[in-house]
Amino acid sequence: MSLQTRLTDLVLAIGTQFKTLRTMITGSAIGTLADLNTTNKSSLIAAINEVKGQAQSAGSSAIIDDAVASQTKVWSSQKTSDHVATSLAALTAGAPGALNTLDELAAAMGDDANFAATMTAALANRVRVDTATQALTALQQSNARANIGAVATAAIGDPETDLVAAFAGALV
Repeated sequence: MSLQTRLTDLVLAIGTQFKTLRTMITGSAIGTLADLNTTNKSSLIAAINEVKGQAQSAGSSAIIDDAVASQTKVWSSQKTSDHVATSLAALTAGAPGALNTLDELAAAMGDDANFAATMTAALANRVRVDTATQALTALQQSNARANIGAVATAAIGDPETDLVAAFAGALV
């Protein structure tokens, strides 16, 4: 089975699941909002905003309380900023002992001031992404694909397949 066939099957499965979800949300496979229990049915966002407005007018409002956060109480922006800073400090200190400072990270890279150049030189011996300048033979291309588990263009099917059309077909 080609990649094209598998992708088309995937798109059709996604479309089918999308229709099921749309039916669950709107009560209709074609996506109408007529079955919503709101006055405003112009869009799902409008209906959500209507429900939000009703909830706010019913008296639900958050109270700022730095001592405790709950469903009815929230932290101030300063308390939130402090909490983020504390969490960030904990994250840094929580790194493995051998890698929790920039010096230790540098040591892990061999204290190589030219680490990027060293890595570039090492990578130069690998298959390049700009194959136009690498001029691989057919055998080298085959070996490269085998080494990275890739497949030839012929094995994936037609890359020009209109998957959007397949998806639209699945929605019908």
